Amino acid sequence: MDNALVTVLIAMLGGAIRVSTPFMFVALGETLTEKSGRINLGLEGNLVLGAMVAYAVSYLTGNAWLGVLAAGGSGLCLGALHGYICKLPRVNDIAVGIAMMSFGTGLAFFFGKPFIQPSATRLDAIPLGDWTGNPALAQALEVNPLFFVGIALAIFMFWAFKNTRWGLIVRMTGDSAASAKAMGVSVDLVRFLATAAGGFLAGIGGAFLSLYYPGSWNQGLSSGQGLMAVALVIFARWDPIKCIWAALLFGAAGALGPSLQSIGISQGYYFFNAAPYILTLIIMIISAGSKAAARDVPGELSITK
Repeated sequence: MDNALVTVLIAMLGGAIRVSTPFMFVALGETLTEKSGRINLGLEGNLVLGAMVAYAVSYLTGNAWLGVLAAGGSGLCLGALHGYICKLPRVNDIAVGIAMMSFGTGLAFFFGKPFIQPSATRLDAIPLGDWTGNPALAQALEVNPLFFVGIALAIFMFWAFKNTRWGLIVRMTGDSAASAKAMGVSVDLVRFLATAAGGFLAGIGGAFLSLYYPGSWNQGLSSGQGLMAVALVIFARWDPIKCIWAALLFGAAGALGPSLQSIGISQGYYFFNAAPYILTLIIMIISAGSKAAARDVPGELSITK
């Protein structure tokens, strides 16, 4: 029984690292967007389109990292389009986000059909566990470089929000547009740039899905991770560092079903596979009545008005 528990914990560790990476990038992108006072529910579309573009470019060029950059570029374009539309008068950013989600996934499904079968060049992992002498632990500690990029980015964002002029401008724009305008800040420009940058990060998250884990392109690849990341941001209280821990928690929840199956527990498999969605629902219910979340939420978000 002890060996089985260790096996499950190791499998969940590896799964948490792998599964958390897309959550991390989308959550950081949404954190940046919401810090500026805008909600982007369309990041699911950025994620799916980024996955398709990354796979297609990697297949056509043989360079996986070029695919990652192309995925970020596709997310940047969708984010910029979202940001531009939301600048128009009497436009609701939540409604635009839902429309952009459908637009992004529709583009991905339409242009991605020729790339469902071909095999593209995948991203390599860094073997960090070979020294352990435990094959299972060594496999769990095969970490993709994008995981470390996400952690570094979260630390940088946390520092920048508190210690840089542009970080102060983003936070001020998200908390009080009137104050930002009084200081001579272009609120529309700040939110446009933040939304575009958030879309770029979501596109990178999509590249991880198609080029590393699970490492293929198909129309059911995302499984709603872009939408779940919005709940993750609320759970993390718009803190980039807390987004790392929240993403790892979501990743571990997503790895629970396969981990139990690895030791022969198949009863209730579909229930355990639904753990991330159940966790999302629980977080949304708790956050709805959380005074701490209400205190930390940027004042200009649509959900506060």
